[in-house]
Amino acid sequence: MKIRTYHVMVAVSMLFASCSDSIDENEGNNPTLPPVETNPANTNYQPAFPGQTRANGVKTNTAYVSEVVTSALSAPWGITSLPDGRLLITEKGGTMRIVGNTGTLSNAITGIPAVNSGGQGGLLGVCVDPQFTSNRMIYWVFSENVSGGNVTSVAKGRLSNSETIIENPVVIYRANPSANVGNLHYGGRILFDSTGNLFVSTGERSDLSTRPLAQSVTAAVGKILRITTSGQPAPGNPTFSQSGALPELYSMGHRNPQGIAIHPITGDLWQSEHGPRGGDEINRVLAGKNYGWPTITYGIEYSGATIGAGIQQQSGMEQPVYYWDPVISPSGITFYKGNTVPEWQNNLFIASLSGMNITRLVMENNKVIGEERLLASENQRFRDITQGLDSNLYAVTDAGRLYRIRKQ
Repeated sequence: MKIRTYHVMVAVSMLFASCSDSIDENEGNNPTLPPVETNPANTNYQPAFPGQTRANGVKTNTAYVSEVVTSALSAPWGITSLPDGRLLITEKGGTMRIVGNTGTLSNAITGIPAVNSGGQGGLLGVCVDPQFTSNRMIYWVFSENVSGGNVTSVAKGRLSNSETIIENPVVIYRANPSANVGNLHYGGRILFDSTGNLFVSTGERSDLSTRPLAQSVTAAVGKILRITTSGQPAPGNPTFSQSGALPELYSMGHRNPQGIAIHPITGDLWQSEHGPRGGDEINRVLAGKNYGWPTITYGIEYSGATIGAGIQQQSGMEQPVYYWDPVISPSGITFYKGNTVPEWQNNLFIASLSGMNITRLVMENNKVIGEERLLASENQRFRDITQGLDSNLYAVTDAGRLYRIRKQ
């Protein structure tokens, strides 16, 4: 098992004394370091408020280590904990694996409906039923071939007692309309809310012809959805003012949201979203709100062309809490609620693909006040991250590694 150790930084006592008692503040952070991003931005767009991008840098004071638990996974995409502390991991090609704390890797769990694994598609996010101990139910998102193209779909099934197969799998939801325009921007994360319903993120499929559907309430793409475990619209969903709105919609105006997480104190839903060339976002997702894509954005086309009218603000559309330019390609996210590294309490940890690091955001009053980039020396595209039942962080990479990040 490969272990890397990171140095302890000794905090000046005055810095400790300056920290507030806010539930989102963390003692031991140094808010006076320069921003971690030093590369030039792709645009001259100005943030809507101070700290919306390039926040001050912070550095973890507690000594911690990262360990490669296993490097034998095949394009892992989603990771979550089983009730006994082992990790359930999806592999993009269409199988799941269970990894023990010592790195033991199960055989491929089969029985999963066929996935379209081309491009950004495949077997994507996964979550475990809160009543798993009694019902053994698992829920996942995948890209599915259907009539007219492919869609982001949600399925569920029972993990067999032998842990070798998913029994009685059934597709419970398809994010229509289907698209026959490529294999990009499926979104793909899924998690349970506090009421036993499911949040699901969907992408707008990237193509210029489908991009405007992120602003359509009659389409399920480019959205955060909230559904029951049978795939029906969840009770209490917001009502959108536009006619014909799908009742499963929770929020709209998203590009390619590959991370969702619930704040451990406030219960708010947060989301990470891939921007184009610039404009990666972190959003606090409120019911019924419009997050702007593609009408407003802090990014530009990959060609360098302006997107739409080239505006970053519009009435009725929400501003991101934070954005990056240049991008880090934020994928899976998790809030730290462990007790082994107190200064990480309620911080948001982000698996960064093109950034090739774990990005840590320190927040106060729903604003980012500090950014740190961990494990950058590993040169890995980090795809998803979760907190294990042992209070350690676990992250998977496109190259097949599973990392454990823990106090030294």
